[in-house]
Amino acid sequence: MGETAKYYQKNRAARLRRLKQQARYNKTKKGLDIRVNANKLNRKLGTYGNGDGKDATHTGKNTGYTGSASANRAAPHLKKYKQNRLKIRSHKKIK
Repeated sequence: MGETAKYYQKNRAARLRRLKQQARYNKTKKGLDIRVNANKLNRKLGTYGNGDGKDATHTGKNTGYTGSASANRAAPHLKKYKQNRLKIRSHKKIK
């Protein structure tokens, strides 16, 4: 279990605030579009609602492949890490 999950498991008030905020976000135009596109791709790949533990890894608006849900949740973090790493490397002076 990740550190954030542990935090919300221990702190009921914080967990309820987060769930309330997430419910509001999911009703916005942006949140709804993200959810609709994710469900559409999951159905297209045949992994929607079958309990196989797989999730669609989105590579474009309507393209992707199946992978573990846990690895997919980590993907945005890894992408951000790679971008930061590239920025750091690009600032080094070359002799």
